[in-house]
Amino acid sequence: MTDDAGRLRQRVAQARRLVVKVGSSSLTSADGGALDLGALGALVDALAARRTGGGQVVLVSSGAIAAGIGPLGLERRPGDLATQQAAASVGQGALVAAYQAAFGRHGLTVGQVLLTANDTTRRSHYTNARRTLERLLDLGIVPIVNENDTVATQEIRFGDNDRLAALVADLVGADGLVLLTDVDALYDGPPSRGGSRRVPFVAGAGDLDAVTIGGTGSSVGSGGMVTKVEAAGIAGAAGIPTLLTRLPDVADALAAQDVGTVFAPVAATKASRKRWLAHATTARGRLVLDDGAVTAVTQRRTSLLPAGITAVDGAFAAGDAVDVCAADGRVIARGLVNYASSELPRLLGRTTRDLARELGPAYEREVVHRDDLVVL
Repeated sequence: MTDDAGRLRQRVAQARRLVVKVGSSSLTSADGGALDLGALGALVDALAARRTGGGQVVLVSSGAIAAGIGPLGLERRPGDLATQQAAASVGQGALVAAYQAAFGRHGLTVGQVLLTANDTTRRSHYTNARRTLERLLDLGIVPIVNENDTVATQEIRFGDNDRLAALVADLVGADGLVLLTDVDALYDGPPSRGGSRRVPFVAGAGDLDAVTIGGTGSSVGSGGMVTKVEAAGIAGAAGIPTLLTRLPDVADALAAQDVGTVFAPVAATKASRKRWLAHATTARGRLVLDDGAVTAVTQRRTSLLPAGITAVDGAFAAGDAVDVCAADGRVIARGLVNYASSELPRLLGRTTRDLARELGPAYEREVVHRDDLVVL
């Protein structure tokens, strides 16, 4: 183990505030139709030891849909959104009840926090989510976070809990992120293939050039190794180191042993909320800019005004996320738009002063305010 890797492992192991994510495949039976209470209990024992030792823990847990498969009489994870939501509705209660019982044996209380992407990209919702998590931690509660699969639609989903965990780590200012899966580490090829070797340390993106990263490895999960590497990148952009390993090795990971793969962070370059905007949203449309507006947005970091927009694509409402593009189609930024797509065409190329004079003072505003705009 290199000195840098060892220091990062120690940093995660000694984290004052730790976010831990566990996947569905690690918490369910072999057929994916029921919770594995033994595995869940082992995870809770390790996290409870951290919590009673003075640290703070946020647990991001998948498993609600998987836990609902059996009670609904399904044979496998449903493919359609409506049945996934039904399974989540049934399974989420079972999942949290199991955690409450397991943490309760250690004298600890859990609190359920269900999030959708909309809850965390709009300014007031983002602030409220952070306030709620901070207060739970201050009160000694272990927050159990999951995507709100019961109400989330395809358009407002995080997509997987790996990304959600990285964003929550950023949201609460965590000192470390641990991703638990059914594979013990990142390998330079498929783990089932002879000759594939564990990658113990990823210092930067260049270390991944020679690594073949596979997709979803479980019939009950929605992520895969790709999403975990992406999550490590999101956390790393916030200055947070990430450790990837399997659930049976969590105690060793929290003791800074040489297990799994540790990802080095980089210096944070964006405000926390703008990292959320960049990574937690799905664009509902596109705004195409002229060259002058591209320069203003990317170099002078100004708000986006209607005068610099040449085209509008997609159907979106005021407050939705949109991609901001150069004339050649390159996405240069993402932001929360102040106008619906139906309103914008008649505003394009015109100054806010002219619009206010003709249409009223309500139109003397930015299409995307710079506080709601992140350059990508």
